[in-house]
Amino acid sequence: MEKGFAERFAKEWVAAWNSHDLERILDHYEDDFEMSSPIIATLVGERSGKLRGKVAVGGYWAKALQSIPNLRFELLAALAGVNSITVYYRGHRGLAAEVLHFSASGKVREAFAHYEEWSREDAG
Repeated sequence: MEKGFAERFAKEWVAAWNSHDLERILDHYEDDFEMSSPIIATLVGERSGKLRGKVAVGGYWAKALQSIPNLRFELLAALAGVNSITVYYRGHRGLAAEVLHFSASGKVREAFAHYEEWSREDAG
């Protein structure tokens, strides 16, 4: 993964989230991508912490956008890996990182969210 791509992608990804435009956010992902987050279990009741597909993840993210109307991300770094990038940012919970694995199409096929501060009590 080229550093330039990682930086461009991360800037657009953060801008999409800051726009609160769910379609713009979802445009970065394959139709059947898988999302893993510790908040999924609490917010949508999926014990595995994983959701698959734009419909399921879109519903989860729509709830998040509605419950946090002032949601805003600040990009701190974009780290390039092998067919993946890590978007390191500051969000409403503090520091966070999303590890994004890409398919050959250039869209995200798997995403893994990590948070500095998280507990089941403060999800959502």
